[in-house]
Amino acid sequence: MNNLRLLTGLLSAALLSGGVRTYCQSVITLEEIFRTAETNSAQLRPSFAAQAEAEREASVARAGRLPDISASLSVSYIGDGFTTKRNFSDYQRAPIPHLGTGMSLNVTQPVYTGGAIDNAIGLADLKLTASRYATELQRDNIRFRLTGFYLDIYKYSNLRQVTEGNLAAARKVLEEMRARHEQGTVIRNDITRYELLVSSLELQLVRIDNTLEILNANLVTMSGLPEGTVIVPDTTILDRSLPAAGELWWQQEAVGNAPSLSLARTGVDISRKAEALVRAERMPKVGLQAGWTMDGPILVEIPPINRNLSYWYVGVGVSYNISSLYKSNRSLAKSRTATRKTMEELAATQENVSLAVKADHIRYLEAYEELKTRQKNAELTERNYTTVATRYSADMALITDMLDAANARLDAEEQLAEARINIVYHYYKLLFTTGKI
Repeated sequence: MNNLRLLTGLLSAALLSGGVRTYCQSVITLEEIFRTAETNSAQLRPSFAAQAEAEREASVARAGRLPDISASLSVSYIGDGFTTKRNFSDYQRAPIPHLGTGMSLNVTQPVYTGGAIDNAIGLADLKLTASRYATELQRDNIRFRLTGFYLDIYKYSNLRQVTEGNLAAARKVLEEMRARHEQGTVIRNDITRYELLVSSLELQLVRIDNTLEILNANLVTMSGLPEGTVIVPDTTILDRSLPAAGELWWQQEAVGNAPSLSLARTGVDISRKAEALVRAERMPKVGLQAGWTMDGPILVEIPPINRNLSYWYVGVGVSYNISSLYKSNRSLAKSRTATRKTMEELAATQENVSLAVKADHIRYLEAYEELKTRQKNAELTERNYTTVATRYSADMALITDMLDAANARLDAEEQLAEARINIVYHYYKLLFTTGKI
């Protein structure tokens, strides 16, 4: 199924709403909802903004390799000076040219910084990688929530069909009972009991409709679909051949794909890079320097010379922060502690993911066993209802037997519909846990 049908349905919902809310029912697959949420979900936008910010920070860090260039230009008014003896006697005025000018240009190219620039760039790149993994994790969370809404809509839609079928059957039985009541073969109390069943089913329909409206609103809003869209789940989702791989395969997939694990590993790398930055503070800094200066007038001569003095220079500059020998120890100890913490967090995350995969895989296999049981129960309750209905028509069963048989059939059909959905749900839960959703 391509995007053309999805876009056609969504555009019709938008174009046909001429000031009046128009509801557009569209059969949309879960994968199409994922693609729509990727670009339209408001809950993903902060993650994308954080990723863009990290990209800018990485660009700023790379600029550290570029030369530092500074230029200055000054114009000043210089007042006349004076001279005196050392005891401040014999005052004599010293005329000075009043217009003062100054220009300078300085260029410094870092050559060796002890790894500070490279580590700063590496740290920025790791933060960018972490922001991407965080975006993937948020995307997976949103996809899994959308999956829950989507499958719940499917479940309650099936439940509505089951309830409508049972309601139609109950109304038919009620009509037969009223006809038999007129013939004197059914008492009024039996009709009242069945009227209560019909009323209960009608109320259940109202609750199902309200639940469907809430689920549809949640799904439409979170995925960024146009307001007024009514989601009709793809009925082929239950007919797909889902993989029956063993737990070991899923564990291996989680190790390579789970965003939470990737994020934790990146956290360890970030801590190690920050530790390397602290070590770089203990290293000398070497850079190539070049400059040009022109100042006037020349005030170091007496009387001052009203000319400009210009000179240039090139060389190598070396600097070393001696205080880093005793100040960086505490920072380095702190960075080492932070690295150990991130490594412990990685181990905990690995354990949590492994346990989650194991539990989800067990539930996935359990869902297949549950389906077999629910199918058998539905067959038995249908057979029991048919038998009790036949016996009741022949005055060989009580109305309580009919009510029990009807309620048992309804429960079995509801559980069967839910069991089919649970298989798909636990499969997507496995995909979510392993980072493959």
